[in-house]
Amino acid sequence: MELSELTVRSFAELLGSKASAPGGGSASALAGSLGAALAEMVNAVTIGRKKYVDYQEEAQAGVEKGARLREAFLVAMERDTDAFNAFSDAMSLPKETPEEKEARTAAMQSALELCIESPLHMMELSLEAVKLAEEMLGKTNANALSDLGVASLLLQTAVQGAWLNVLINLGGLKDEEKARAYRTRGEELLNDTMTLPHDVYQKIVNAL
Repeated sequence: MELSELTVRSFAELLGSKASAPGGGSASALAGSLGAALAEMVNAVTIGRKKYVDYQEEAQAGVEKGARLREAFLVAMERDTDAFNAFSDAMSLPKETPEEKEARTAAMQSALELCIESPLHMMELSLEAVKLAEEMLGKTNANALSDLGVASLLLQTAVQGAWLNVLINLGGLKDEEKARAYRTRGEELLNDTMTLPHDVYQKIVNAL
């Protein structure tokens, strides 16, 4: 069964168990999905409200974008666990002969790249979702303003958590050129994303 099909309780219990996966990466993706879902909901409760008649098209677009991001994060959650499992499988390969050692190392390096690319993709999704939350300020149902604030917090958790998962896997990558490229991309995404959730949250706090 996929992680996204588990009950909330079952997922939390699995996360708290000795099982190596799911872990922080999957939890970060789930946080992102919840943040996107809240942004989706805030737009949904804006549709049909006379007070926001000028923003109906934007609200509808926000619902659709939030729904797409919500699902994309859930897919990323599955892929993150799959990447970790691929690395674990690679580590279990035989290493008795030089040929086996070479094959094992190659498999581990390939899996490591997946373990880096997965959270980088989460960071890309987080940036897109945070921009959506920022665009919604002042254009959506004020009664759900606190929900939008929670969305910004969850998305900040998603991007920071994903970055930690990039960093912990970068150290094992032998291809230094690829490692530098991954790090540069991650730092760019982090810089682009980190200030926005805080700004959105603070503006909401000031408005409440």
